[in-house]
Amino acid sequence: MTCPRAPSAVQAGRSMWVRCALWGARAGSQLQSGVLAPCRRHGGAASYSASAQASRVRALIYGSHGDPAKVIELKNLELAAVGGSDVHVKMLAAPINPSDINMIQGNYGLLPKLPAVGGNEGVGQVEAVGCRVTRLKPGDWVIPANAGLGTWQTEAVFSEKALIQVPNDIPLQSAATLGVNPCTAYRMLVDFEQLKPGDSVIQNASNSGVGQAVIQIAAALGLRTINVVRDRPDIQKLMDRLKDLGAEHVITEEELRKPEAKNLFKNTPQPRLALNCVGGKSSTELLRHLAPGGTMVTYGGMAKQPVTAPVSLLIFKDLKLRGFWLSQWKKDHSPDEFQGLILTLCDLIHRGQLTAPACSEVPLQDYQRALEASMEPFVSSKQILTM
Repeated sequence: MTCPRAPSAVQAGRSMWVRCALWGARAGSQLQSGVLAPCRRHGGAASYSASAQASRVRALIYGSHGDPAKVIELKNLELAAVGGSDVHVKMLAAPINPSDINMIQGNYGLLPKLPAVGGNEGVGQVEAVGCRVTRLKPGDWVIPANAGLGTWQTEAVFSEKALIQVPNDIPLQSAATLGVNPCTAYRMLVDFEQLKPGDSVIQNASNSGVGQAVIQIAAALGLRTINVVRDRPDIQKLMDRLKDLGAEHVITEEELRKPEAKNLFKNTPQPRLALNCVGGKSSTELLRHLAPGGTMVTYGGMAKQPVTAPVSLLIFKDLKLRGFWLSQWKKDHSPDEFQGLILTLCDLIHRGQLTAPACSEVPLQDYQRALEASMEPFVSSKQILTM
């Protein structure tokens, strides 16, 4: 018996929008095994059923771009039928990242068709699989293979190709925040400069999700980090926390601009790699402290100001300016390479060398509170929606 043609990954990911009547006398026995066998309609082609009754799904949806607090709504949807190459996933937890906010605002390099379910990252558990699914089974934990899937929902039906399996023995918060920030941190540390143990890296936005991952992964690789943060009332508490993660130096933006900042390099080699998530004056200061021939990689623009590079630094120090976007890296590399990256990071988690950023878990129904907190300045805790 053959399976019906499966929808594409994008169609499957957005299949919530189609209200499906789910039927089948054999549904109960199929669900016990977690593999959905084809059900014959009277005189018709095969279809798949996940239950005898439609399953209600809660999802955070936006129908237009704008202020997330105004355009995001919590709505009830019905779970789509599971096709032969599809996977029924119960979402467990999903963070709110800056890229999620930018996507909702319409200021991102990848924008899904509207209306859309929010969220680019998260972890879910496989509930059932179609007959053509070969890599996944019920009980497996999965994360999105690419951005734009829509993770802010209680459950969903996705194409198998839209998912990456992760070990289910790592902490839930680590799994939920694994697919974006740690991947970005790792690739920037290894792809742009041939660094060796003892070399140093300088970064701004060091208390961000990427920044915290950079500190830990760099320490695991034997690299030393100079971590720049904005001044704030609880600056000493923040410095202590980052040093507990493995940061060697933590200084404020203001301190980096002072002549005394050069004292940092009496016992620490000048960095050959700078990681910029801010732009504006902050990025210029990173360039000033780079070693000749060094590289600054920009992966964000929190200040919403352009990167300014003095001509003298480009001419006399031969500095290089590069950019990094994880979605583009995925386009340029195979799914197996992304899976290998995930397994490398999971190995660091198992060794205790990589932990999740500081997180605050918020129930899905309290999404407004989580959205507001995620957009507040000086908030070092990542908001994670729990389902």
